[in-house]
Amino acid sequence: MADAQSGHEKTITSLLPALAGANLIYGLGMLESGVTIDYAQLVMDAEFARMVKYCVPGIPVTDETLSVDVIAEVGPFSDFLSHDDTLKGMRGQSRSKFIDRRVREEWAAAGSTTMYERALLEARRILETHVPEPLPPEVAAKLKSIIEAAENDLGVH
Repeated sequence: MADAQSGHEKTITSLLPALAGANLIYGLGMLESGVTIDYAQLVMDAEFARMVKYCVPGIPVTDETLSVDVIAEVGPFSDFLSHDDTLKGMRGQSRSKFIDRRVREEWAAAGSTTMYERALLEARRILETHVPEPLPPEVAAKLKSIIEAAENDLGVH
């Protein structure tokens, strides 16, 4: 089962290569060096990958993103939290579905679930309800021809 160490390892081993220019995040859902696949881990890893992809392009630093005009408008020692610009800026951040950022009391009142438990529920929901879109006919035909060519090369019939 995934734990804090697993989450840290998944994040650091995907974020650093991505920041260095890698365009593939490998090992989603894998535990124990790939010996085990865990659907809840896969759901969490997909979220980690989305967060990494959000970070890779960098965070724009402009007068608008720094809210320079709002700072001048509101002034020092005033309330920025209730300003519309603050809410707008918050909506641009990476949105997490499984990381619970509520205060402890609210988290406890909601059942004290771990990230793993929430991800496991989502994995089960996906397995029970997901209906994949069929491949376009030309893609299916191309894949079939590739498989047939490989089978011919290997002498498999």
